[in-house]
Amino acid sequence: MAIVEVKVPQLSESVAEATMLQWKKKVGEAVAADEILIEIETDKVVLEVPAPAAGVITEIIVADGGTVAAEQLIAKIDTEGKAGAAAAPAAAAAPAAAAPAAAPAAAAASKAGVAMPAAAKLMADNSLAAGSVSGTGKDGRVTKGDVLSAVAGGVKSTAAVIPTGVPAKTLPQVSAPAVALGDRPEQRVPMTRLRARVAERLLQSQSTNAILTTFNEINMAPVMDMRKRMQERFEKEHGVKLGFMSFFVKAAVHALKKFPVLNASVDGNDIVYHGYFDIGIAVGSPRGLVVPILRNADQMSFADIEKKIAEFGVKARDGKLGIEEMTGGTFSISNGGTFGSMMSTPIINPPQSAILGVHATKDRAMVENGQVVVRPMNYFAMSYDHRIIDGREAVLGLVAMKEALEDPARLLFDI
Repeated sequence: MAIVEVKVPQLSESVAEATMLQWKKKVGEAVAADEILIEIETDKVVLEVPAPAAGVITEIIVADGGTVAAEQLIAKIDTEGKAGAAAAPAAAAAPAAAAPAAAPAAAAASKAGVAMPAAAKLMADNSLAAGSVSGTGKDGRVTKGDVLSAVAGGVKSTAAVIPTGVPAKTLPQVSAPAVALGDRPEQRVPMTRLRARVAERLLQSQSTNAILTTFNEINMAPVMDMRKRMQERFEKEHGVKLGFMSFFVKAAVHALKKFPVLNASVDGNDIVYHGYFDIGIAVGSPRGLVVPILRNADQMSFADIEKKIAEFGVKARDGKLGIEEMTGGTFSISNGGTFGSMMSTPIINPPQSAILGVHATKDRAMVENGQVVVRPMNYFAMSYDHRIIDGREAVLGLVAMKEALEDPARLLFDI
């Protein structure tokens, strides 16, 4: 028998621990080299753990939902084993070292099919006994919907059953179960690591920055006309559609060059002026808000920007964004217009000092030369840290973006 250990990959310096999601293989099953065994969620990204060698899984040490640290041993593979040979001893599910939160999931897997991560957590929250919920998912897996249906249907919780002679303080602490109150049901679902981290950073931003927001209105007709004229040729030449975000990024970089303090950050009592332009693009994903970075955006063409943003969108959807892709950034852009937002006051992404919020473009009645005309207008909002950015720089910076978009030729000549 030749045993190979499966360990948690190296995490970012700022990440202390991660959460195991769902094993894709069971004990006794054969695996190929580099086959993905499980995904691990940190507060920034989801990491895939591949098999270091081909063989058979002989032991799973940390079950679904367990908390792990970098380089921690989570499973073992016998490179000389045969599929099915290790299935019997495998029944020793995760050892006691596994996180208490993972215990309900492990028990459910051995008695009533594998519980999906969200379902396992929900079962733990509602103190549902293993095997009490029937699975309707693939291969009999228990889904979140199965658990919610069970709760609504009155499946009994085990939380109130306290063994005789066992001190209450030794029992695992569980949250109050969801209760079906006629047509007013409730459910309690733990935050993902990413959601908890986003919440922490937003509170940090509001408590440490002197946030102020300035607004302006942009006539998008020139950009829309240019985009319409160039769209077909652009797509044929570069293999990607010409969107509005590349114009927004170019206009932002144009303004940041004119007013460098908008691209700066605070470090103690120092102001750090960055000689590069790394633009964060806020992207919504199934796991929550992520902000991947366009490195050296000032050196990127319209096509480069559109391709990178499209790549970020796919990676965010699939949970494949790497830590290095979301680290750093000197300025951010949030496009709430894709969801129909008309106005917002974006929150600064620390340690940056400013963020641009763009919104939905709508036809509005405007007055030009004493005449009422219809123009496609967009409201821009820029939130900034008033500790280092004065109103003059913020307002003029936003005006520079407005002028660049209302006369895109300025972007070509840098004026």
